[in-house]
Amino acid sequence: MKIFIKKQLIGIAFGLLLSSQSAYSAEKVALINGAFKKTILVSDIEYLAKTGKAKGYLSDVLKITKQDPKAISEFLNKKIELKLVVTSKLMNSKIGEALLGRISKVIHPVKVPKESVSVPAIRAGIINGIILTEGGINLMNFIKGYPNKVMAIDLPALSKLVQKAESINELIKFFSNSPLEALKEPKL
Repeated sequence: MKIFIKKQLIGIAFGLLLSSQSAYSAEKVALINGAFKKTILVSDIEYLAKTGKAKGYLSDVLKITKQDPKAISEFLNKKIELKLVVTSKLMNSKIGEALLGRISKVIHPVKVPKESVSVPAIRAGIINGIILTEGGINLMNFIKGYPNKVMAIDLPALSKLVQKAESINELIKFFSNSPLEALKEPKL
């Protein structure tokens, strides 16, 4: 009897979580570059993800930046397989906290860009996104699962993060293809 009641309570809690999801999800994405701030409706991003066609201000942004809407749609829908429990444990580890701290400089609630608020919001967006994507995550469901009405993306911070990632990638490639490896291994 107790197990049956526990299962019912878990089912009700899960149902409430999913039904209230839209009440606590992002409605807009604000692109911020210094004093410049322009918002894009999440519904327009979702339309792009579903149809491969842009509308509203998002259409203008894609034209100005010469981005292919279909490629952006594919990017928004690209699923990354993630297990909920493993991801949760990783995000709560020291490495996960450090990574979330760096991401929080790029993605944060628009009115409160503090790490103490941004990190839990990103963590919740990832967890909610995994639940929405069923066993993985994609960018669209991360945005939909982000628990603040306006998710800000700091464009200069994003640019710096991408540059760092590219330089780290180049460094890894250099050392993995290092000509010094040939010197270490004796030739037979």
